[in-house]
Amino acid sequence: MRKSCLPESAHYEAILLVGGQGTRLRPLTLFTPKPLLPTAGVPFLAHQLAKARSFGVRRIVFATSYRASMFADAFGDGSSLGLDIVYMTEETPLGTGGAIRNAAEALTCGPDAPVLVLNGDILSGHDIADQIRVHVERGASATLHLTEVDDPSRFGCVPTSPDGRVTAFLEKTPNPVTNRINAGCYVFQRSVIDSIPAGQVVSVERETFPGLIEAGELVLGYSDASYWLDVGTPAAFVRGSADLVLGKLESHALPGPVGEFLLLDGATVSPEAKVGGGTVVGAGVSVEAGASVQGSVLGDGAVVEPGATVVDSIVGTGARIATGAVLRDVVVGDGAVIGPGNELAAGARVWPGVTLRECSVRFSSDV
Repeated sequence: MRKSCLPESAHYEAILLVGGQGTRLRPLTLFTPKPLLPTAGVPFLAHQLAKARSFGVRRIVFATSYRASMFADAFGDGSSLGLDIVYMTEETPLGTGGAIRNAAEALTCGPDAPVLVLNGDILSGHDIADQIRVHVERGASATLHLTEVDDPSRFGCVPTSPDGRVTAFLEKTPNPVTNRINAGCYVFQRSVIDSIPAGQVVSVERETFPGLIEAGELVLGYSDASYWLDVGTPAAFVRGSADLVLGKLESHALPGPVGEFLLLDGATVSPEAKVGGGTVVGAGVSVEAGASVQGSVLGDGAVVEPGATVVDSIVGTGARIATGAVLRDVVVGDGAVIGPGNELAAGARVWPGVTLRECSVRFSSDV
């Protein structure tokens, strides 16, 4: 992680977009917003909040919608984190731009101040303060964090000129002109946010950014090659949690030392079990003799019986994986039971409370 180029006394306000329903992560998000899912032992947002604070953010406005009250229940006024957190809720979904404009009503900074905007489903190792510094020094209207990916067609493709100016914003185009994409962290001038129509559905990706570019405003790309991950799918969510536990991405919110696994309060792992790959062993979990768990998330109170195998999977709160069961790239909902000998793989999802009896399923996609 690069050292910040801004003075330590520089403090900023931010907007955190957390209004989505997280449908790609169901059944995990049936009752819990995606940004609050346990990730490396704490709610996902705890990692983002700790990172933002370390780079000078002191006041954050949560732009909420789905199950909005749960965010205040989790973080309160932010004082325990050294932050001032306030909440703005959309009565109806307003899109990314509309959500930013709605949340801006709670900002206290003036029109010439930079405002950081974060997406609530991104893990990133980039230097937020340096992105703000570049934005301020260049006098930009907006500055986008950019990263390179293998398949840019799944994201907003962002070509830039040699001096870093964004020349177009091509949202999820089938024929991307570059593999450099929108990484979901923006710096806006407050006056630019205020120019977004209030109370209307607006997309920053399809309307605000292209509109600024067309109007000749300076929109910059801040490119780097640091760690970056969109955790919107179960596979990515498991990977992100494991990477935090393994120390591939630093987080001051991690509730324990980095290592092959993270053991939370009251969890027990038999000396004859094999656990590693960044696995989170939740509070009160039992991993019994002969079990093997690699790169997975075991929710509080889950049980992995002798001889069971769990790889790259999520096991919900209170779920039970019976003797001889095999899970690879699977999501098991809260309270579900995977009976002896079942084999599930390739993105299978077991919904909360479901019981699979002995040897009833092999390689199912959804049960």
